Amino acid sequence: MLARLLSRDVRVNALIGTGHFLSHFYFLCLPPMFLAWQKAFDVSFWELGLSVALMSGTTALLQTPVGFMVDRWGARPFLVGGTLLMTLSITTMGIATAYWQILVLSALSGVGNSVIHPADYAILTGSVNRARMGSAFALHTFNGNLGTAASPLVTAALMLAVGWRSTLLIVGLLGLPLVVMILLQSAILRDQQRQPVARRAVSGAKLLLTRSMLLFFAFFLLSAMAGGGITSWLITVLHQVHGLDLGTASSALMAYVSGATGGILIGGWVVDRTTRHYSFALTLTVLAAALILLVALEPMPPFPTIAALFLAGIMTGASRTPRDVMVKDAAPPGQIGKVFGFVSAGLPLGQALVPVPFGFLIDDGRPDLVLVLVALLLLGSMAFAGSARASAGHEPVAEAAD
Repeated sequence: MLARLLSRDVRVNALIGTGHFLSHFYFLCLPPMFLAWQKAFDVSFWELGLSVALMSGTTALLQTPVGFMVDRWGARPFLVGGTLLMTLSITTMGIATAYWQILVLSALSGVGNSVIHPADYAILTGSVNRARMGSAFALHTFNGNLGTAASPLVTAALMLAVGWRSTLLIVGLLGLPLVVMILLQSAILRDQQRQPVARRAVSGAKLLLTRSMLLFFAFFLLSAMAGGGITSWLITVLHQVHGLDLGTASSALMAYVSGATGGILIGGWVVDRTTRHYSFALTLTVLAAALILLVALEPMPPFPTIAALFLAGIMTGASRTPRDVMVKDAAPPGQIGKVFGFVSAGLPLGQALVPVPFGFLIDDGRPDLVLVLVALLLLGSMAFAGSARASAGHEPVAEAAD
């Protein structure tokens, strides 16, 4: 019996994780195309940036309504349709003859991408053994991070070898075997369980406007703003403030990102062995913020700087799985799709908010404040998380059918 459950859990994690990998991979396969598209379509840089903005914005905008549909009609058809739409949109870019076609296809890919978070979390919640839920959530986030890391490298290498059109055809068609596997293995992908409507129930629409859900949204938003601040400006800050050469500063960013990716798995392992999820996440976040402040305020040689950021990355990554599990625990039965669709929309929004104002801060001669603000954003996110967790236990349960 145990072997059968483990086998099913492994297959579920493999299918869902591969889809999450592809969704992150497709997000970052467009920027390497920019120079080639500029020559092919004679467009400006702001027009090139619009392709990424359309994909990201469409995803963020549609996640919540898709979550409602996932909760009403089940996650599997949306997962199949969303993955198919993503892969066909990217594939069709390879035969585009005008840039407006690229923009339309970017938006369509964003529509497909909007399905991933609500459908994935609904299926994981219903399919994976509860005792291994932390590990399942950790693997889900880990695979997404791998897609983010792999996309620029793989896409750039393919472009050098076969050109941009063939590259998009190749990476786009990678999703078709996954769609087939989801269809073949659909029996093991179970939807979240539904329970009878509680006596004190509110509608699903009102659920998202409760204090706890708004606070969880703010938690995700501030966490993403902190992460976006580091990934966008760490190299510049270390170079301008502490005089590190660009190679060392780039290594420091890679150390942080690598630590965060590995830390996700550590967090999943711990979450399955404790119920003190908030205390665990709070401790790690405070330590990570302290290390980032140390790097911001205390000039250090290259190796200690890289080591401090690597440790900060591990702690930040390990705090992500407790974050997701706290949201799952706060979501009423049958409402996982809309809850994760709503709160996780804070991630792309937060990442989009910080590059420009932080850039203005650097232009104004205050790059030393960037990492200080990142640390404060991390601490602020945990204040919202604590308030959300406290509020969740005192609010009415949402209706299972909406």
